Amino acid sequence: MSSPANGRRGIGARLTAYASGGVLRIVLLVVALFWLLPTVGLLLSSLRTPTDISASGWWKVFSSPSQLTVTNYRTLLDNHAITDSLLNTALITVPATALVVAIGALAGYAFAWTDFPGRDWWFVAVVAMLVVPVQVALVPVARLFGDIGIFGDIIGVVLFHTAFGLPFAIFLLRNFFAEIPRELLEAARLDGAGELRLFTRVVLPLGGPAIASLGIFQFLWVWNDMLVALIFADSGSQPVTVALQQQVRQFGNNIDILAPGAFVSMVVPLAVFFAFQRQFVSGVMAGAVK
Repeated sequence: MSSPANGRRGIGARLTAYASGGVLRIVLLVVALFWLLPTVGLLLSSLRTPTDISASGWWKVFSSPSQLTVTNYRTLLDNHAITDSLLNTALITVPATALVVAIGALAGYAFAWTDFPGRDWWFVAVVAMLVVPVQVALVPVARLFGDIGIFGDIIGVVLFHTAFGLPFAIFLLRNFFAEIPRELLEAARLDGAGELRLFTRVVLPLGGPAIASLGIFQFLWVWNDMLVALIFADSGSQPVTVALQQQVRQFGNNIDILAPGAFVSMVVPLAVFFAFQRQFVSGVMAGAVK
């Protein structure tokens, strides 16, 4: 005779097995399509003329496919403010991401496997900087950059993003590197490997998933940022987020520029994410297991 607890366990097991089958896949597919709906709407809006956009919604293209046109993208390419801002975005994002990954990896290795005076207290200071909001540093850093003559330049935006990205990078990579077996590092030292060779030949390959995850996080944060760029970049160094914001007219939106520009600015980080998706998932799962 089965007990009530066994009966409830049996019902729960059956419900779990039922939910993990086709029904769950259908639910997940519906949720994914729901979240993709704004992106699809933006893409279709970027392929319609301003007159069609003002007259009806983007779903009208399913009944009138003749509305689709690439005229907006031609207009976008002819807009030097947008094309120059896309180049500025790359000139800001790539160095800011590379510097954070490189310096964060070196510092993470030092905090994990190098003994130096006050190491634990220095790491506590790094962790404490994680709670410092960006808004607190905007005014004093802007004055500092103005005094040294880099306010409004791309280098100022890069340095700001690098400084505020390093605490999280050091915290993440230090914890990941600390999980590397000590025996592996000691064996490499016995074979004559110095610290630099140990870092490049042993630690970096093992930390690839975590480094890839950090690079994706930093790239997405810098590429999509508007607050820092709005303050520290001038008209000649502004990224695409600021350039699109300035395309708003006095009595309406410059939709023939905003829609394709917003979609192009969205496609680049999506392409980066999907290109490194496997490394990103490996890094997240490794951190969860450890």
